[in-house]
Amino acid sequence: MEDLKKMIREVPDFPKPGINFYDITTLLKDPKGLKTVINRISEAFAGEKIDVVIGIEARGFIFAPALAYHIGAGFVPVRKPRKLPASTESISYELEYGSDTLEIHKDAIGNGHKVLIADDLLATGGTARAVAELVTRLGGEIAGLCFVIELDFLNGRKRLEPYRVFSLIHYDS
Repeated sequence: MEDLKKMIREVPDFPKPGINFYDITTLLKDPKGLKTVINRISEAFAGEKIDVVIGIEARGFIFAPALAYHIGAGFVPVRKPRKLPASTESISYELEYGSDTLEIHKDAIGNGHKVLIADDLLATGGTARAVAELVTRLGGEIAGLCFVIELDFLNGRKRLEPYRVFSLIHYDS
């Protein structure tokens, strides 16, 4: 994945001092890079029956619909509060810098549906864990969680046990 890693711009001290931000917009604008991301994640889940791919607002919306199309599944958005028009299920959860809430349509996941959760980045795992809880509340089964980037030093993968986690690009520090 070194070829993809080279396409990601590192922005020091963003959004605050001491944080190194991994900007994927430089990867997204490269047609070969974007295609490689979608193909590699799709290959990781080849042969599995997946009914829907969930994209987590906002950058998960970039990858999830393309993955869903590529593997022949539907796409379901998980959004910030009051963005979805029909009846929703919501979850509030703690982040490393505060708390947040996410919502999903109550009819978005059927009983026994196999679900792949997609986002751009796995950091501490709090957001992805909350989405997994929403899916199970609605009767869905987690086929896996996939990320373009994983910040290994934050140990977010541990919060996602026992689920299968796939990440393309890893940063150790």
